[in-house]
Amino acid sequence: MTTPDFVLELRKKIGHAELWLPGTTAIVVRALDPDSGEATIPPHGWSRMIHDCTAVEVLCVKRADTGAWTPVTGIVDPREEPAIAAVRETEEEAAVSARVDRLISVDVVGPITYENGDVSSYLDTAFVLEWNEGEPEPRDGENTEAVFLRANALPKMNKRFQRLIAKALSGSVIADFED
Repeated sequence: MTTPDFVLELRKKIGHAELWLPGTTAIVVRALDPDSGEATIPPHGWSRMIHDCTAVEVLCVKRADTGAWTPVTGIVDPREEPAIAAVRETEEEAAVSARVDRLISVDVVGPITYENGDVSSYLDTAFVLEWNEGEPEPRDGENTEAVFLRANALPKMNKRFQRLIAKALSGSVIADFED
């Protein structure tokens, strides 16, 4: 994972101690034309009315550091809105342009201990993004693969990502959180 400059500066002061950081997860969905199977751009908000998971694709990336399949994730920069960070991370990591439709979850993630010994926990805001344009490709070195896959044929992912994708595909406009 490319570490933002502000995190590197903090690490100079605190070493490997745990950092509490804002994060974002982008569940990017792409509609398929039911007749041709080609990608299509329906009106904004279409992802709230998904009835057939075979006609929807989800953007998946394979992480370079762990080899795990995930949605796009990233750190929110200082003074950056989380939804804007989700769009930025999608463009940076997968070369895909997408627009935010809705917030689906707010979760605490971590603590995570990285290979270099750094420890971080995240307040993660997860959004559904609807694809605008671009064919995915790993762009910034964080991932070895970036692909749209049919929602009914996704690779194995951790339970949190499975829950977020299911929530995105449900069309619900109510965000989840732990209580």
